[in-house]
Amino acid sequence: MSAHRDKVDVKSLPHEFKEPVQLAIIGGTGLYDLPNLHPVARLTVSTPWGFPSGPITIARTEDGFPVAFLPRHGLHHDLLPTDVPSRANIAALKSLGVKAIIAFSAVGSLQPEIRPRDFVLPTQIIDRTKGIRPSTFFEKGFVAHAMFGEPFDLKLNKLISEAVPSSGFLEQFDSKYVPQLHTKHTTNGGEDLTVVCMEGPAFSTRAESKLYRTWGGSVINMSVLPEAKLAREAEIAYQMICMSTDYDSWNESEEPVTVETVVGNLKANSANACKLAATLVDAVAHAFETGVGIGDDLSGSMKFAVSTSPDGVKKELLEKMHFLFPGYWPLH
Repeated sequence: MSAHRDKVDVKSLPHEFKEPVQLAIIGGTGLYDLPNLHPVARLTVSTPWGFPSGPITIARTEDGFPVAFLPRHGLHHDLLPTDVPSRANIAALKSLGVKAIIAFSAVGSLQPEIRPRDFVLPTQIIDRTKGIRPSTFFEKGFVAHAMFGEPFDLKLNKLISEAVPSSGFLEQFDSKYVPQLHTKHTTNGGEDLTVVCMEGPAFSTRAESKLYRTWGGSVINMSVLPEAKLAREAEIAYQMICMSTDYDSWNESEEPVTVETVVGNLKANSANACKLAATLVDAVAHAFETGVGIGDDLSGSMKFAVSTSPDGVKKELLEKMHFLFPGYWPLH
């Protein structure tokens, strides 16, 4: 992938893109675009669940592989985690042909070995949201249940683990510490790395933070759910990459976190996220080109997951689901 891109006025980009886009990057706090890619289109996508967080930018690698980029919190970061239109985000990406999503998110660390500016590849999730975020495409009158025992895609997790060295890859921005990439096998001896998802927008109390550590939490954020659940329902392979900014509130031996410290870590993380994304886009592109089959095991998984009998399904619900799964269930 090219190390830089020419200056492009994104507002002047075409508003259509006819090719299927198999890979999407969802940017979290501190990652609002992909400066290493050349943008070729800027799409406003309407879905039955509304509009996504912002326009979706389509860019190409040097080899011509198209990638979609969507900023989770909006172009100007004006969306609280609870207000992110996750259903519209995932549905819009699905409509473009996306089969795999790599999502970035700023997180707090719950373990001493995961230091600020480190990156983490989680394998499990604990849900501490409050049930106020719409977390499924299905609803009353059209009931379905998606498997979620492994909330992240195993093939995508393995690909990322093998494409990025655990040390020596991420840039060092000061003399204090060389950032690491923590994976299940390099950091935890094969044990899961678990992201706790809380509601926010306030951070944890110290008591909560200590509780999450006893549960085996590795990092904590406000964004992985319902994003991961909706991606699974949409039959899209999904993996989050977590970018540590602080030690949450459990570590009383550390100085209190300041805005200045967090902003400095966010900037460093953003630069490393761009570097990481560049490598992963090439790796995923190669996987698709060589038939590794990322997302293939999810294809068709929702077709027979519906519990409601055909006679009990409303036409308007079928039409909404047809946006995600054309041809799965006949329209009456």
